[in-house]
Amino acid sequence: QVQLVESGGGLVQPGGSLRLSCVASGFTFSMFAMSWHRQAPGKERELVAAMTDNGGSTNYADSVKGRFTISRDSAKNTVYLQMNSLKPEDAAVYYCNAVHRFSAGLAYWGRGTQVTVSS
Repeated sequence: QVQLVESGGGLVQPGGSLRLSCVASGFTFSMFAMSWHRQAPGKERELVAAMTDNGGSTNYADSVKGRFTISRDSAKNTVYLQMNSLKPEDAAVYYCNAVHRFSAGLAYWGRGTQVTVSS
């Protein structure tokens, strides 16, 4: 059974940090590019950060460059999103996504974790 389980969300003050985790199971983690997306109320889901299957390449939304870092640990089948200098506009539900190296049609989503940035 394929699962992507996010954790680490919560309430943080502006300027604070959070580290999101996404544990993958039920598929070959090393064959999948991993990414984080977010969706705020009334807005479309957007890509935040992505990393290739071998971890060799990353890309980030302009709005988070220099503040967020994506990483993956193949031994733990886990992808992380370190979020620093959080802003109120970063508040959203954050989703983990996996896409197969050779087939974009083979993709999985987690259920999301809520991030709230407020004083």
